[in-house]
Amino acid sequence: MNHVVIMAGGVGSRFWPMSTQERPKQFIDVLGVGRSLLQLTYDRFLGICSPENVWILTNKDYADLVHEQLPEVPYGNILKEPCRRNTAPCIAYVSWRIKNADPEANIVVSPSDHIVTDTTEFKRVVNHCLRYTAETDSIVTLGMHPTRPETGYGYIQADMSQPSVRNKEIFRVDQFREKPDLETAKNYISQNNFYWNAGIFIWSASTIINAFRIYEPSIAKIFDNIRPNLGTPSEQALIDEHYPECENISVDYAIMEKAEEIFVCPADFGWSDLGTWGSLLMQSQRDLYGNATIGSNIKLIDSKNCIVHTTEERRVVVQGLDGYIVAEKNNTLLICKLSEEQKIKQFSE
Repeated sequence: MNHVVIMAGGVGSRFWPMSTQERPKQFIDVLGVGRSLLQLTYDRFLGICSPENVWILTNKDYADLVHEQLPEVPYGNILKEPCRRNTAPCIAYVSWRIKNADPEANIVVSPSDHIVTDTTEFKRVVNHCLRYTAETDSIVTLGMHPTRPETGYGYIQADMSQPSVRNKEIFRVDQFREKPDLETAKNYISQNNFYWNAGIFIWSASTIINAFRIYEPSIAKIFDNIRPNLGTPSEQALIDEHYPECENISVDYAIMEKAEEIFVCPADFGWSDLGTWGSLLMQSQRDLYGNATIGSNIKLIDSKNCIVHTTEERRVVVQGLDGYIVAEKNNTLLICKLSEEQKIKQFSE
């Protein structure tokens, strides 16, 4: 059966003052649509699997918040990390847990804080790839068609010379590339075989567990040792004890850059990782002057290229700004140049 894994353990506060360490961005309504990013992620997987096969990985501190926002997901499917150890250990944990419950499981793993504007195409691509991984021992990642020379994303270089025999939309990965500088990014998008790495992975439980045993045996050993207790009342105590022993490493470094049967499915469904206020501006509907507003009572005069996020029913009038963030939440008002939003972090701590 198909299973969906949503990674929701991040503690980022880039969208301060809306997001905080107590309520990171995946739990807030960034887009002003009445649903948090986590809820929107859950929504786009509806129909791919039943709620009983949805798994949420999160920090122990956020488990109740996940349950509050996604009451459809069984509480036992909210797996609680006692500490942060990056994506490889959390993916290993949930993979062993799922394999115990469903030895033939087919899994799609997704971050919780991205957005997708074309959910119909998203579901088509994911189902397409799930059929492929159910029939093969392959690992598939989704590659987004780049629309600009973005320096904030990693890239996937694909071998486009010949598609997979089983699926004409899937190609072998040549290599993964780190976040580039601007000139390198321009070079990438001038070619036709570079894609943004969306961090969405598809594989069978058996395939990813075998990959961990080969390429990250120390992590695999931890979960092999506690596997008989996964899904039992003793699970959390053992996770609390042994999870901190896992290496702090991303699944990209641990598995993706080492394994041989790695494939990419190029896709285009309006994806963004919403990592910055600038990316939110790019993804939002803008007026003739490049402004985006999220809130019901906002007026802009002689302003351009601004993002205004004020949803607390107050009248907001902005005059004469160019390239600014204006955001209000929890009795805090932020006014900051978009070009200097990296400075926000010092005020959010």
